[in-house]
Amino acid sequence: MDFTVKQIASLLLGDIIGNAEAKVNQLAKIDEEAKSGSICFLANPKYENFIYTTNATAVIVKDDFQPKQSIDTTLILVKDPYIAFTKLLEEYNKLAQQYNAHQRIGIEQPSFAGKNLKTGERFYLGAFAYVGNDCEIGDDVKIYPHCFVGNNVKIGNGTVIHPGAKIYDNTQIGCNCNIHAGAIIGSEGFGFAPQADGTYKSIPQLGNVILKDNVNIGANTTVDRATIGSTLIQEGVKLDNLIQIGHNVIIGEHTVMAAQAGIAGSTKIGRMCSIGGQVGIVNSIQIADYTQIGAKAGVNGSIKQEKTTVIGAPAMEFKNFMKSSVIFRKLPELQKRIEQLEEKILNLPPSKG
Repeated sequence: MDFTVKQIASLLLGDIIGNAEAKVNQLAKIDEEAKSGSICFLANPKYENFIYTTNATAVIVKDDFQPKQSIDTTLILVKDPYIAFTKLLEEYNKLAQQYNAHQRIGIEQPSFAGKNLKTGERFYLGAFAYVGNDCEIGDDVKIYPHCFVGNNVKIGNGTVIHPGAKIYDNTQIGCNCNIHAGAIIGSEGFGFAPQADGTYKSIPQLGNVILKDNVNIGANTTVDRATIGSTLIQEGVKLDNLIQIGHNVIIGEHTVMAAQAGIAGSTKIGRMCSIGGQVGIVNSIQIADYTQIGAKAGVNGSIKQEKTTVIGAPAMEFKNFMKSSVIFRKLPELQKRIEQLEEKILNLPPSKG
């Protein structure tokens, strides 16, 4: 689908330098991969050299950009190029989803749809997918090939279940959620009771998982069902790929979490938190709203103060971590000085007293 530079500038509230009627039909990076008909953006000055050689038809730049050489491409001047390009990506994705919504309708065969299935308008069920009994599925829901949806599952309007995802019994999924390929929602939580003889007895996991509206679950991420009650992912939460969410965990609204993080059972995470990659959080603690946890941090106790930033393993407040890092870097030097002092003490002449 072609758009003129003028149309895009209007969307982004930007000014044009160059050919306003030039047409673009794809998004690209500003480096060598950009071709005629593509639009890209320049936000980081270290990539400025590409703007003088790019084949892109248009480039989104900051409104105070001053070129040092002649430029062949058309410029769209905006306040913040990164935010503007993000908006463009959103609009492109929206159009793509609308296109898919029109293209992906109906039930492909072979597939399985259980008893008492209730579906809304424009429902799509891909080939080799399975939907169990007594499920309620809203309008514009897309369940792609090789998905499994268990019994008594509820899925809200506009939600997309990507290929190979598994949704266990009794799961509730809100509107406009994205469950990416290989994700598993509602699998049994890690519950084992130690016995006197050193063995472990499995604890039945009888609860479910609830995802509120606008939740994103990344590829191969797992969300365990509760032992009793619900594992709850609140509205707007974004989980990256390869994340483990334990049983009875609660994650507050609009919290984001990067890949390979692991949250142990019954922990409560506040709203608007940011959790870095490979973070580990122990069970049964509370994380306050607006907390930021740096990558690879190990959190072994509750964080009660809002807007706290922690990092390290064990995790500590950011300023203390930085001070400790300075000391840590000096340890080899301090060790050498101590060894030198020990040698001097050992070589002191005997006391005459």
